[in-house]
Amino acid sequence: MATNVQNLRPKSPESEKITINLGYVDLGQIDLMVQEGFYSNRTDFIRTAIRNQIDRHADVLRQSVTRKTLDLGLRHYSRADLERARAAGEMLQINVLGLVSIAPDVTPELARATITSVSVLGAFHTSPAVRAALADRTR
Repeated sequence: MATNVQNLRPKSPESEKITINLGYVDLGQIDLMVQEGFYSNRTDFIRTAIRNQIDRHADVLRQSVTRKTLDLGLRHYSRADLERARAAGEMLQINVLGLVSIAPDVTPELARATITSVSVLGAFHTSPAVRAALADRTR
């Protein structure tokens, strides 16, 4: 088996970690539901509760996504994508509900030359240098 295999593009995490503060009574009720076997753990309960609320408001979310002209899901911009945009004289307006990632080999100069605005509802993964270069264009 080859030992020189390299991962050319690191795998993006499929979720983002968040922290929430809960009152002791709410937390105790969650723990009781876990103990009684309704959920496998606290995270399972919280994910289920969040998904239920998203499902409950699905129509409003769909309308907002359409109204705000958001791309839905995962959007990755490679160096080649941005170089093609620059060659075509195009400027990108990135509007995403989900995850936006910009390849690690994209320079701050290339990002500024091709991206006019970044609006992400979710997560934005890029190098610290590119993030800083786009700070005044990020909402």
